[in-house]
Amino acid sequence: NGLAPVVCLPGLSRNSRDFLGLAHHFANHAKNPRRVYAFDFRGRGLSGHDKDWRNYNVLTEADDVVSGLTALNIEHAIFVGTSRGGIVTMLLTAMRPGAIRAAILNDIGPVIEGAGLTQIRLYLKKMPRPRDWTDAVAIQKTVMDKSFTALEDADWAFEAFGRYREIDGQIRPDHDPALVRTLTDIDLGERLPTMWPQFAGLKRVPVLVLRGENSSLLAEETVRTMRSIHPSLTAAAVRGQGHAPMLHTPGALAPVEGFVGKLKF
Repeated sequence: NGLAPVVCLPGLSRNSRDFLGLAHHFANHAKNPRRVYAFDFRGRGLSGHDKDWRNYNVLTEADDVVSGLTALNIEHAIFVGTSRGGIVTMLLTAMRPGAIRAAILNDIGPVIEGAGLTQIRLYLKKMPRPRDWTDAVAIQKTVMDKSFTALEDADWAFEAFGRYREIDGQIRPDHDPALVRTLTDIDLGERLPTMWPQFAGLKRVPVLVLRGENSSLLAEETVRTMRSIHPSLTAAAVRGQGHAPMLHTPGALAPVEGFVGKLKF
């Protein structure tokens, strides 16, 4: 049908399975089906681990995405970036500006709150090894239920199957453990570098920013500043969810559907 495909980029330790519900929705859309591609960054999901953990950085990952777009013959697309995937999307505005026809930034902006990054670092350092899948679901609930009050049992199962994978009969986090080393040297007491010039690169295209109501990574104040830079920015709060909203849930999928539904390409 000639419509732009959707390219999904996941969060720091996450993988393409986070986008299964979203992909199913758009690939089987009654009116405007779209092809959907979801990337696993190196060291996550089905991508191989890098021998040098220093290569787990957003510039290398953006470069990998550019190579992936070329290999898949994707000239331009609607990009969906969750957390780190949104940072990579912003970097692509300089590396492959014509590739982005529209962008959906899921709980990420040009300013990252140190408190949120602290939580992620602690979590990755102390990731438990579940005994079985029931245990994996229970662990995710324990860790996340305070900020994700809107989830149902099926969502918790989706979360566990997204985060963990059974490898050699053991249920393990589906990313290279060395990934946590990329966060160890960051002084989270200091103000973290911001990405306003990279975000400004999205001014020419439609942008939707989703913010989890209980997010610790994206501040409401940042969203307000994003609006002032990008006058036609669409912003939506996802109630009862934290960082980062699950895109298959009604609270997140409805604004995404509304946003994409208005696009003429």
